[in-house]
Amino acid sequence: MSDFMSHVVVPIAIGAVAVVLLLGLINMMRGGPGNTSQKLMRLRVLLQFIAIIIIMTTIWMMGR
Repeated sequence: MSDFMSHVVVPIAIGAVAVVLLLGLINMMRGGPGNTSQKLMRLRVLLQFIAIIIIMTTIWMMGR
């Protein structure tokens, strides 16, 4: 199970954070609506929290 987490779930979580971060940055650079950038940055923070939980769970499972 820890192999699945470390090789599949963790990269997906990190990739999701990176995609939302890039979308937010692109929106800001293009001068898009500030509300959209704000929503994307809030989503990024939520995804970072989820990614940290997933990473910490994976580390805990690997130690068992």
